[in-house]
Amino acid sequence: MKGRVVGWLVLAARLVVGGVWIVAGALKIPDPASSVQAVRAYRLLPEAVVPTVGQLLPVVEVVVGLALVVGLLTRTMAVASAVLFVAFIIGIASAWARGLTIDCGCFGGGGYDPDAAEKYPWEIARDVALLAGSLFVAAVGHRGRWALDHVLFRRTPLES
Repeated sequence: MKGRVVGWLVLAARLVVGGVWIVAGALKIPDPASSVQAVRAYRLLPEAVVPTVGQLLPVVEVVVGLALVVGLLTRTMAVASAVLFVAFIIGIASAWARGLTIDCGCFGGGGYDPDAAEKYPWEIARDVALLAGSLFVAAVGHRGRWALDHVLFRRTPLES
């Protein structure tokens, strides 16, 4: 019974975290200039890499999200997801600590936001929760239900 519950929890975590990545990336892809603006607003990266990061990040988010939703390379994508969330938590905390009032750009937009300081704690809390989901999937993702990994990478009895 315990293994079944874990399998369903992994599936739920994959769908929630993956769904968030898909929505976040898909909202940014049509407007790469805003995505670049959001990355620039954090003032953390050298200007030479800002356009590349701003344009590639939404695509990476969608790819990670889709892979998690369908359960493809589940552990690898969960680790990638966790790394991204750690980077975003650091970025938001850094902006908050430096007194920047910027939209996080998490779901599009970016740039100046006069109400940003009020939003930072909630954005960090959301990302910490999603980070926890990513780490859970990375830890026990092989037990998840309805994953392509089960079809593509079947384990033989000796590997179990």
